Amino acid sequence: MAKRKRLGPVDAFAAAPAPETKSALSQPPIASVAGDAAAADALARVSTALETARAEGRLVQKIPLDQVAADHLIRDRIGADTTEMEALKESLRNRGQQTPIEVVELDQGRFGLISGWRRLHALRALAEDGGTDTVLARLITPGTEAEAYVAMVEENEIRVGLSYYERARIVLRAEQEGVYSSRKAALQGLFANVSRAKRSKIGSFVTVVEALDGVLRFPTHLGERLGLQLAKAIEDGRTEDLCDVLGNETADAAQEQERLRRVLGAPDINTVSRPKPHRPKPVKTAALQGDIEINEAEGEIRLSGSGVTDAFKAALKAWVAKRD
Repeated sequence: MAKRKRLGPVDAFAAAPAPETKSALSQPPIASVAGDAAAADALARVSTALETARAEGRLVQKIPLDQVAADHLIRDRIGADTTEMEALKESLRNRGQQTPIEVVELDQGRFGLISGWRRLHALRALAEDGGTDTVLARLITPGTEAEAYVAMVEENEIRVGLSYYERARIVLRAEQEGVYSSRKAALQGLFANVSRAKRSKIGSFVTVVEALDGVLRFPTHLGERLGLQLAKAIEDGRTEDLCDVLGNETADAAQEQERLRRVLGAPDINTVSRPKPHRPKPVKTAALQGDIEINEAEGEIRLSGSGVTDAFKAALKAWVAKRD
């Protein structure tokens, strides 16, 4: 009987042929195409949303401070009060920038400042002391240069009101730069949202700016009443008198305004009370007393008529003398 061959243990994985398997992640070609299309559509929608936000001025981004041109527009604000600027710097240091500035994109990675002049300068001052060298900015796309100026003016009107002098100065500059075709158009375009009375006052201050810009040392302290009086004096041909009194250096705004009032003959409204308006005294006319008519008013009696002869006057005086 033939001896059987003894079989050893079999390595099932090594011996068995590898079965044909399909990857659990594999998909039919149509599913892959559909997924790619959905991803592309989502990306397109995000891109469109960003472009729309950019066009509408809703896109805020962080840009280097040195890439912002602060002189892109002629500024309406002449300067910043030292105390106010220190307060703004302290707020930025403690809380960071809460409100973005507004810029328009220029070329070569540069941006032109539209609004936020004080914030930009405060951040630059902090950067010199080790603060951040970037600024949060909202990118806007004004359709025209005039719209850019309107955006600047309205932002300052809302946040920190300009003085009448600063308002008038930007009107004059916008006209001179050809942004508007006339002074009237500049006044109407830049301050379309203020009352007609306020626009009229700004227009009067334009006269002051045109005549005394660079001569006044403290123009932003010029109050409404004194400014309107200056405009009237300039229209009356007294510009030379005003320039003469302003030629000598003044220590502060109060001294400058006191000199102006002296030239104008205008009282200081803070120290001089207004005179009471004159009211005419009531007059009563009595009936004729013979040929003499008697007119009575408060504190006086007037006699008139043909009967008021020299003899009558003498007799009346004698009678009054006896009463004394």
